[in-house]
Amino acid sequence: MLYYLIAAVIIALDQFTKFLVVKYMELGESIPLIADVFHLTSHRNMGAAFGILQNQRWFFIVITTVVVIGIVISLIRLGKKQPRASLALSLVLGGAVGNFIDRAMSGQVVDFLNFTLINFPIFNVADMAITIGVGILLLDVFLDGKKNR
Repeated sequence: MLYYLIAAVIIALDQFTKFLVVKYMELGESIPLIADVFHLTSHRNMGAAFGILQNQRWFFIVITTVVVIGIVISLIRLGKKQPRASLALSLVLGGAVGNFIDRAMSGQVVDFLNFTLINFPIFNVADMAITIGVGILLLDVFLDGKKNR
């Protein structure tokens, strides 16, 4: 149950921050929080990470549905037996559903976190949760592999 709560918090935070961006910023508007380093920039992405696969809305909806079902089944199986992997899956679940909501509702994902210093693609809370979750999963695989040697 805890892992679904974590996913729900990610979804709520993601959707709330996107709502604020859409409501209070013009598309393309950029607000420097740390000049030339980190800006809030209102952006829309109709593709996946780094803007790949533009305009493939139904592809993303189908893939995300399959991934979400897989994660829920994995969380049921893993539960408390593998807390690190379950935490990681809950982060990925929350992020996937957060971006899924955008795609299903409008066909595009609202992005707004912009590290201008390194010219990194603009991203959002859901993207952060997915990235952190995948990082924890990779760490889990590495640590389990090391433990089994």
